[in-house]
Amino acid sequence: MYPEISIKDYTYILPEEKIAKYPLPNREDSKILIFQDNKVLDSKFSNLDELLPNESLMVINNTKVVPARLFFRKESGAHIEIFCLEPHIPYEYNVSFASTESCSWICIIGNSKKWKDGYLYFDSNGHDSLDEYRLKAKLISKIEDKSIVEFSWEGAIPFSELMERCGKVPIPPYLNREAEESDTERYQTLYAQNRGSVAAPTAGLHFSENVLKKIKEKGIDINNVCLHVGAGTFLPVKSEYIRNHNMHYEPFSVSRDLIIKLINRGDKKLISVGTTSTRCLESLYYLGIHCIEEGNPTPVTQWEPYERDYKYTTAEALTALLEWMNKNGRDHIDTKTGIIIVPSFRFRIVDILITNFHQPNSTLLLLIAAFVGDYWKEIYQYALNNDFRFLSYGDSSILFRPSA
Repeated sequence: MYPEISIKDYTYILPEEKIAKYPLPNREDSKILIFQDNKVLDSKFSNLDELLPNESLMVINNTKVVPARLFFRKESGAHIEIFCLEPHIPYEYNVSFASTESCSWICIIGNSKKWKDGYLYFDSNGHDSLDEYRLKAKLISKIEDKSIVEFSWEGAIPFSELMERCGKVPIPPYLNREAEESDTERYQTLYAQNRGSVAAPTAGLHFSENVLKKIKEKGIDINNVCLHVGAGTFLPVKSEYIRNHNMHYEPFSVSRDLIIKLINRGDKKLISVGTTSTRCLESLYYLGIHCIEEGNPTPVTQWEPYERDYKYTTAEALTALLEWMNKNGRDHIDTKTGIIIVPSFRFRIVDILITNFHQPNSTLLLLIAAFVGDYWKEIYQYALNNDFRFLSYGDSSILFRPSA
């Protein structure tokens, strides 16, 4: 059932100086590595339109990063950081963000040993105008390494606006610096719309208005999905074998219109912008299987793709999902996926992947290895040897899946 994969076979040495601590001044000035026909080349991201097949479908993730880091203090003076992961009550993102008095979230607590019970009070850090909201936090319960925290405030402003005023952008820990004002804009795609992520879908950070315009002028059909990226995206694989790694679930939404396009695309290539879009798209096949075999699309589990050989074609699975949506009057499918994509995974939807360069010992690197096979080593060595910038604020790559 579980692929026998040792994580030590999917790592590499990443010197600290290769990690991009800040983005380039212009989004489209990033370099882009091209892997096509088993060869590696490079170009500028501003030339992306020239690299894409005519009449292809492109899928982007339009999730929006929220300033999810909130800093509080106890009456004793101890400082405690609360990192909001996802809504608890109300559990719908939009409803939680619209709350005007209180809501609770699943959170990670920094300095948690100093907070066993009672209220925390927001640390305005000299910004007196923020004190008027009287924002406070109460610890409700603990679930393993996470906590349920209830927030309450005054002023009748939505929680989303409160976050924007009081929170900080959750830039990746491997940048080894505090969030700065510039991160508010640059750790966000130009097309971000739906609040909910605590990490950016970084493959999209390179897209400028100019690049998007040239792609559209080429006749490429750009479509949205929304997958809210969780903090688990930063977690390295700590177990020796991947079978012992627990993948995080992430909520996503896909429109009925996109599913129709996927069913009817014929020979059109599907370009996925980012690993998050890829996890979302490849999960659709298994949702369709659920509709065929169980009658409704339940969340996709981590090892589902590896449990057995599936006899259904991609078109059959997607058609079953579409029929379920039509029957239930749904314009979107809204669910969660815990899917892990590792070598031996069978890609059924994505043909071309645009993505950054990922951390050693990460599930994202395993996804790249699943997509291009052992060529991932050649790709990453080329990037290291040719001054590519790595990780979230680093350079880009466009990977064409090798023929079977």
